[in-house]
Amino acid sequence: MADSSFDVVVIGAGPGGYVAAIRAAQLGFNTACIDRRGPPGGTCLNVGCIPSKALLQSSHHYEDATKHFADHGIEVGKVGFDLGKMLARKQKVVNDNTKGVEFLFKKNKITYIVGEAKITAPGQLSVGSDKISAKHIIIATGSDVTPLPGVEIDEKQVVSSTGALELTKVPGHLVVIGAGVIGLELGSVWHRLGAKVTVVEYLDRVLPTNDGEVSKQAQRIFEKQGLEFKLGTKVTGAKLGKKDVTLSLEPAAGGAAAELVADVVLVAIGRRPYTTNLGLENVGIAVDKRGFIPVDSHFQTSVPGIYAIGDVIGGAMLAHKAEDEGVALAEILAGQHGHVNYNAIPGVVYTWPEVAAVGKSEEQLKAEGVEYKVGKFPFTANSRARANGDTDGFVKILADAKTDEVLGCHIIGPSAGDLIGEVVLGMEFRAAAEDIARTCHAHPGLAEAVKEAALGVAGRAIHL
Repeated sequence: MADSSFDVVVIGAGPGGYVAAIRAAQLGFNTACIDRRGPPGGTCLNVGCIPSKALLQSSHHYEDATKHFADHGIEVGKVGFDLGKMLARKQKVVNDNTKGVEFLFKKNKITYIVGEAKITAPGQLSVGSDKISAKHIIIATGSDVTPLPGVEIDEKQVVSSTGALELTKVPGHLVVIGAGVIGLELGSVWHRLGAKVTVVEYLDRVLPTNDGEVSKQAQRIFEKQGLEFKLGTKVTGAKLGKKDVTLSLEPAAGGAAAELVADVVLVAIGRRPYTTNLGLENVGIAVDKRGFIPVDSHFQTSVPGIYAIGDVIGGAMLAHKAEDEGVALAEILAGQHGHVNYNAIPGVVYTWPEVAAVGKSEEQLKAEGVEYKVGKFPFTANSRARANGDTDGFVKILADAKTDEVLGCHIIGPSAGDLIGEVVLGMEFRAAAEDIARTCHAHPGLAEAVKEAALGVAGRAIHL
């Protein structure tokens, strides 16, 4: 590639980066997007959100066939699975998605460059020996796996989420370090396929960033499914044997050390911003103490013309948050009023039942001294959930005690990730709980549980 010039150059082709590039191109900017991976889509499409959901779906079907079809009068006899075909299907889903992004790049006349980009000066980049100039540079390099001291990842016996998506056989015993989203999702996949799964968490509850009541319910349900938990426990080291891994454990509050032997260990303690070899030092951009790139309200770094979005700037490390920031920034660069409402960004855990949340938790509202009301409705009282045989969980809506404005919603139950969308939209328009309660919902539907929870804020749920 000869030396070239663009209006906008995006570093990173993950959800934030490729969406920023597409929106910039739609707005008339001559745009390029650079990624070192090759297939676009970043971690999410290649080794994260998409492949994990493909395996979650396949393993869910298998578990239904082996454990739940009989409840519906369906006799299937002996059921098995072909892990090779399951993994091949997962990879096809990934390939179809990345090809879809490539198509969108071509459709929007975006130049896609494969290679490692380095900022050499304000408005200047290099990719190998090629030099590129840009009026606007957007850093959207995402995040990487957070390492755990004393536990070295080899992607064979000790794996990250990437390795956990590529295991060629079901482990006899899988130990998951971290009871967050990634750990519980991938732990669920391999447990459904026959592995014994033990989840080790340093804090005293699963899903520690979620509403406390949801976390307690989630743990009860997952334990009923067969997952085992060691909470309040620190992993201090890992010793690899020929066929197993021995973990050294210590109680987080102090006490006697112990050991835990596993066939495979999954390290899932979180993610950290990826800023390696970007050349930030060449332009004087300093990261904060946690490694994030500081930006202003318009996503500009300390250097004019250089911007950052997504995981590298902190906040919720979610693909859809990065996408919204990419759109907002492109519109700001075009002189429009791009904006992201950070109070209305949902988060979803795609276990079964699913867990979804938006806005404040009860713990946060109490800490902030906000007076609030609670409306809660269990799926056991929802007719569609009963018909489906999926009655675990509940919907909880939190509303301002004086204005009735919805401040948060927390769902654990069937299709929670889809149901939360209604409340997200409501919060975007600053809806009151009564607005949701007075909206007609189709019967019988799972979404009626959301309406009933909204009615419950005023103490007038109908079916409870």
